[in-house]
Amino acid sequence: MEKIAHLIKNSTSTVIFTGAGMSTESGLPDFRSKNRGLWGKFNPDELANVDALENNQEEFVNFYQFRLNEIQAYHPHDGHYTLAKWEKNGIIDGIITQNVDGFHHDAGNNNVMELHGTFRKFFCHHCKKEVERERFLEGQTNCSRCNGPIRPGIVLFGEMLPEDTFLKAEELTIHSEVFIVLGSSLTVTPANMFPILAKEHGATLIIVNREETPMDPYADYIINDQSVKEFLLKLDRYISA
Repeated sequence: MEKIAHLIKNSTSTVIFTGAGMSTESGLPDFRSKNRGLWGKFNPDELANVDALENNQEEFVNFYQFRLNEIQAYHPHDGHYTLAKWEKNGIIDGIITQNVDGFHHDAGNNNVMELHGTFRKFFCHHCKKEVERERFLEGQTNCSRCNGPIRPGIVLFGEMLPEDTFLKAEELTIHSEVFIVLGSSLTVTPANMFPILAKEHGATLIIVNREETPMDPYADYIINDQSVKEFLLKLDRYISA
């Protein structure tokens, strides 16, 4: 831990990459986990796509109202707030995340690249007019301007990742000296390319995850014996010393 803190303190650019493990430590269930209430009510494979939005809107809306209610029931944990403090103090340059819950923004981070979009925004699928997410929960499911279907600002199955966000994440990764993965299995493409891209450009790669990942052989440091929150709080003490 002392060595990692030393690396970060002397780094000109440290970048954080977060996955589902960052959010599940807030209590939020993993979207992909089939042992949760969501799978008893819905089949995400059938509903988390554009076809359902356009042809099965009622179930699509019910599914995403359920997910949004889930997200609003939880909050950022101390690890999120530690990252926000680090950004404010210039310790990290930004966060690349696979998560869509918006917890990094809620905690106070500003430079966040949300590769898969976010539940913080809702908009019309046709004319792109933005709608407050509370309106969606209250039942506004069609656009007041063009009557198009309202959707969350996340990447649905079959859609491309947001190009501007992806390119910004790529540039941040290429220029990083320390690249830290927090709570990601690194199995989802193309997001899992970033740790390797960082390594190819000379960064020190640190992976913090409960389970092994396919990228472990490329890592300089691997942390499996503690939670993401524990790791961040402990590392913060070393950085602040």
